[in-house]
Amino acid sequence: MNIEEKQQIRERINLEIESATEQVLELREMTQPIAPDAAIGRISRMEAINNKSVNELLLSKTEVKLKKLEASLAYIDKEDYGLCRVCKKPIPLGRLMMLPESDKCVDCA
Repeated sequence: MNIEEKQQIRERINLEIESATEQVLELREMTQPIAPDAAIGRISRMEAINNKSVNELLLSKTEVKLKKLEASLAYIDKEDYGLCRVCKKPIPLGRLMMLPESDKCVDCA
């Protein structure tokens, strides 16, 4: 992988980190406890509880992705960056641009 490709991936990772960080902040707001004294109907309360559960799952997945992106950014200057962690074959640039947190090729993932 050449320097230009790594720079493209670095920029993509930084954009993804920025986006994921914003999403985490929004989701944390959306997963605040629902006050029992809030004046909403029974059905609306059930919907709010369901939405909270969905947002909590999304928050968890986004936090994991953020950690993987940060690890990829720290690892990008290593000599073996862009090689599959399992088979040691190069991960295609297209995959790294779409999923910059990838550490495995398509076959091994």
